[in-house]
Amino acid sequence: MQAECDPNLIVYFNGEYVPMREARVGILTHALHYGTGVFEGIRAYWNATEEQLFLFRPVEHYARWKRNCGILRINVPLTAEEVSEITVELLRRNRFRTSVYVRPLAWKCAERVGVCPDDLDAFAIVALPFGDYLPSDKGLHVGVSSWRRIEDNAIPARAKICGAYVNSALASDDARRSGFDEALLLNESGRVAEGATCNLFMVRNGALVTPPATENVLEGITRASVMELAERELGLRVMERPIGRSELYICDELFLTGTALGISPVVRVDHRPVQEGSIGAVTRQTRQLYADATQGRLRAYRKWVVPAGAPQQEPAPEPVSFAEPGAG
Repeated sequence: MQAECDPNLIVYFNGEYVPMREARVGILTHALHYGTGVFEGIRAYWNATEEQLFLFRPVEHYARWKRNCGILRINVPLTAEEVSEITVELLRRNRFRTSVYVRPLAWKCAERVGVCPDDLDAFAIVALPFGDYLPSDKGLHVGVSSWRRIEDNAIPARAKICGAYVNSALASDDARRSGFDEALLLNESGRVAEGATCNLFMVRNGALVTPPATENVLEGITRASVMELAERELGLRVMERPIGRSELYICDELFLTGTALGISPVVRVDHRPVQEGSIGAVTRQTRQLYADATQGRLRAYRKWVVPAGAPQQEPAPEPVSFAEPGAG
């Protein structure tokens, strides 16, 4: 799914809530030329029964975002809790009654030519109505890309650094043009890293296995949530260990995880079926647990979600002001 940008949507930009059409950056912006930005992805899920929008683990997402911004020396002058409050207010102002994808972005904002960054930073938050990133009810067919996952000593894959996603774009484009739904990437050691935009799990010999962060993968919050759900609710043994490419061909089940993707079953890899080529029991159970947790239906995981919807008949709440340095 490609999310459309409504120019009338309210976004958070330069310390203010403004229409999308007014949020603009200059053509010489450092991040546009050199990829010096860090983004985050957060989901808010619409619960039709409660008529409520639930923002999923926003503080954890924003804490990760701020840590990763530090890799590029980008300063976000607010706490994770404060940015979460801004996001709740943003969702309420837009009065969404559907699931939403939230995209925070921090970047080097100097308008000049020259690769060395300075200390001029900015950040914005955009929220868009968003359904399924990839239709996966019948399972995905993925292919191992000839493009390798970038190394931590080149551009850290554990952070959502804008320039690093050229790696994902090349792999995704190659996969789609070759007839696959998504690309899988190996690292420079030839071991499985992750999908182009997602983490990877396989079921093998009764255990749930995923590559460790040291294999050059994103330290995914959806990934961590799935690991906790699998251990606590399904009683599965969860292992972080290297995965060889050929293990993908002989595993019992395979699925991808990510904020945009959710939990997406994989039924074919490189034209080979995963077992019988159908969605496995562990994947189905994990997918249902995750859906229940993200929509606030599991009491034990209610701590993961923050209500962020306002009933249609109520007026919008009073604005929350968090002025950035230099903002009016």
